[in-house]
Amino acid sequence: MSVLFNEKYADRYFTAQELSAMAPRAVSAMDTLMQGSGLGNDKLGWVTLPEYCEEFTAIQEAADYIRQNADVLIVIGIGGSYLGARAVIEAVKSPNYNLTAKDTPQIFYIGNSLSPSSLNETLALCEGKDICVNVISKSGTTTEPAIAFRIFRDLVNSRYSKEEAAKRIFCTTDKAKGTLKELADREGYKTFVVPDDVGGRFSVLTAVGLLPIAVAGIDIGELLKGAETAMNELCSDELAKNEMLRYAAVRNCFYENGKQLECFVSYEPRMAMFNEWLKQLFGESEGKDGKGLFPVSCIFSTDLHSLGQYIQESGKKLMFETVIDFKQTDSDYEIPMQEGNLDGLNFLAGNNMSYVNNRARLGTLLAHTEGGVPNLVIECDKLDEYHIGYLIYFFEKACAVSGYILGVNPFNQPGVESYKKNMFALLGKPGFEAEKERLEKQLGL
Repeated sequence: MSVLFNEKYADRYFTAQELSAMAPRAVSAMDTLMQGSGLGNDKLGWVTLPEYCEEFTAIQEAADYIRQNADVLIVIGIGGSYLGARAVIEAVKSPNYNLTAKDTPQIFYIGNSLSPSSLNETLALCEGKDICVNVISKSGTTTEPAIAFRIFRDLVNSRYSKEEAAKRIFCTTDKAKGTLKELADREGYKTFVVPDDVGGRFSVLTAVGLLPIAVAGIDIGELLKGAETAMNELCSDELAKNEMLRYAAVRNCFYENGKQLECFVSYEPRMAMFNEWLKQLFGESEGKDGKGLFPVSCIFSTDLHSLGQYIQESGKKLMFETVIDFKQTDSDYEIPMQEGNLDGLNFLAGNNMSYVNNRARLGTLLAHTEGGVPNLVIECDKLDEYHIGYLIYFFEKACAVSGYILGVNPFNQPGVESYKKNMFALLGKPGFEAEKERLEKQLGL
């Protein structure tokens, strides 16, 4: 298989009997998912998304246009509307993508917060540059991206003729209805579809993620190929033959044994945003009805110098770690000899940085497991489009299966609406007058 699951560094923390007891529950959860018989079964379009091809050519054509006509692409969206694309771009390319020499546009992400400083900074970065905008919203009325789109649409309209402006705005939205769809049809903006049966955090392999990813010069065909391989491989109902199913089962054994946090770890800084995507995927899917592991993330060895002490020696061993390990690097660096050996590191001279990084990984793995923190390892050959595509599908399916093991709907997010109602009331949105008065009194405003 393209991705392997290794639990040998964690098996002292669960018994064979516990895993055997979890196995039929995991298989039943996967059957529920694949048969579409569980909660949220109207949001299962992602299960076959690796076969997605309806808009593939149109996405490539739009990406070509943007690359040829823009210095900057503004991606407007929040949560799953931008996080998956950013995760793939930074993993495959670089967190420094915008600073590297290339023949593709810079990509800035906006509409994912309400920070005026962030907004003004992004506007300043667009000065004197040709821009295109990709706004991603099912409805077009979500507060954060709607405000950003209002501002950047005005910017495009002020710089270009009406006809030219229409060519530079791309809307990824509902196929038939909603504020953004109506506006796009009226103004002649190119539209792509947010499928009705795919929730935001599962949408990276639709136009939601594929358009920005393609603009960055990433081979979306290889990305989908990796996901399709995962779709075809991760089907067995035997834990020994299905890496995803075994991972889902083991992490739920830990949950039932009292673990409360899952820490996603990589030794590649390029994976930082991928870890952020994982946090949304698992947090929003499992965290409900008083259940679910809390997802956190680290980049090692960096965070070993901030959180390593806590992970190693905290009194309550509440977490386990899931480490994504890549066997190959796309570049390396040989450590040189230093005259005088002032830093005491000549014993490393002649070794590659990848060797040192791997030894740091193994040393940390042993230290943490001996300190009471189990380590699960997801092993990949290399960090490229194909393997990232595989990982996306691997974790999406593992997340859905885990949700059904827990007995929750992995595809809704009822708790997200609570803050929105309070925010709208405090902002004075029509229809929230009584709630506004109550909240202001409660806050002492």
